[in-house]
Amino acid sequence: MVDGQDLGVVARRSSNSWTLTTTGRTGHSSGIFSEGAGYGAIYEMARILDTFRLELPEENLTYNVGFMAGGTPAELGEDQLSASATGKTNIIADSAVARGDLRTLSQEQTDRAVAAMQAIVDANLPGTDAAIEFAFRYPPMSPSEGNSALLSALNRINADMGLDEMGVFPPARRGAADISFVAPYTHGLAGMGPDGSGSHAEGESVNLSSFTRQAQRAAILMSRLGENPATRRIFLPE
Repeated sequence: MVDGQDLGVVARRSSNSWTLTTTGRTGHSSGIFSEGAGYGAIYEMARILDTFRLELPEENLTYNVGFMAGGTPAELGEDQLSASATGKTNIIADSAVARGDLRTLSQEQTDRAVAAMQAIVDANLPGTDAAIEFAFRYPPMSPSEGNSALLSALNRINADMGLDEMGVFPPARRGAADISFVAPYTHGLAGMGPDGSGSHAEGESVNLSSFTRQAQRAAILMSRLGENPATRRIFLPE
């Protein structure tokens, strides 16, 4: 439910992560930008992240930077969810690290974004080097005709129950989900759970009375699909 409107989920984005490391030649700050010293690790990190911002934007693609650190040295914590750095204002940083996530609506978009990010990382400033590693966790659940057909079937049930027709939940506003692992093999609907508010935040709540409506709709949908083999085949990819 979004802004009080009951919506159906026919697509969900992936949830992947990336780790970016940059290195530079350390030395006295008076040599920064010179041929001998180069730009240092922090300027290289800043170049890469800002080029992501400028060159990657497209619909349904996000690439958040969760945290970063730079200095002499900068290191990731053992939990990979923290970083530490030391340094001085008159020393050129020799290392920088950053971690973030990458969310896409299709595998094609994932592959394209990864290739673009890698090309940006490889275009190093003088005297620097950089590397990026990706961890692919949840694949995308791309929109499909079968998913939309299931939502249409659910909307016929809504009409029978005297409920409002459900529109499509914007995929850019949903997180990843386990349904994405089976999305290449069967069509489906997500977000069939109860209403609530404050997702993943302090004070998150659930509307217990919505369980009845959701259970009824899901039960009727499964019953109707199960009773009609011809209709059921429509929702199974070849």
